[in-house]
Amino acid sequence: MHETVLWVLGNGTVHAKTLIMTWVVMIVLLAFVFLGIRKMTNGTPGKLQNVLEWIIDFVRGLISDNMDYKKGSSLLTYLLSLIMFVLFANLIGLIPNIFAPLLSHVEFARINEMFGGAIFSARTTTLQSPTADVNTTFALSTITIILVLVYGLKYKGAHYFKHFLEPYPPFVILHVIDFIAKPLTLAFRLFGNIYAGEILIAVILMIPGIFAFGGIIPMPFWLIFCVFIGVIQSYVITILTVAYVGQAIEEEH
Repeated sequence: MHETVLWVLGNGTVHAKTLIMTWVVMIVLLAFVFLGIRKMTNGTPGKLQNVLEWIIDFVRGLISDNMDYKKGSSLLTYLLSLIMFVLFANLIGLIPNIFAPLLSHVEFARINEMFGGAIFSARTTTLQSPTADVNTTFALSTITIILVLVYGLKYKGAHYFKHFLEPYPPFVILHVIDFIAKPLTLAFRLFGNIYAGEILIAVILMIPGIFAFGGIIPMPFWLIFCVFIGVIQSYVITILTVAYVGQAIEEEH
């Protein structure tokens, strides 16, 4: 139901709205972190500093629960970026597109087609989540599988590939399929959950008389559910990334 606006760059194309919303998420995330650390103190921390410290401790706990922390500590920075980016990206798509009337006549870079259409059309009702585009989720899952290879080779060398032949060499086919399936399932799980949530919000808002009576009951409950799903999915992709890397570097017994 989302109409895709493509920017042509050389021989390739870019999903314009996804790219813009990714920039918006990064700006919001940077602002959130900056506000949290600008008055950092060893004494009584502010609310945002408390939140940031809790997130750091939470991710650190995920690492220590799934692998030797000394080996996985270098993952901390990436995992913090991952869980916060995915969380903000998931939730930004729940915000109503209040900019539609302002951008409906802005033809520059086809902004009007991305954000300024009819307010109650399915593609402009809300701001689109970057994670509602499979290209974004597949990029994140690809980084995960690259980390699995990098850490596996770092701590096991060529011996890392031995598990592809266990318990017997013919099982290499199953192991390769499993290896390929991991990034695919990561990508499609996140994409499917977030995209479905946005589409259903758009459908609810398009119901005639929604603001008269329909929106009083279904919309708040659906938004709460979507927030819950957004939080859970940010946790799932993070914990699975940790688990996959942990499996790659664990000692054989």
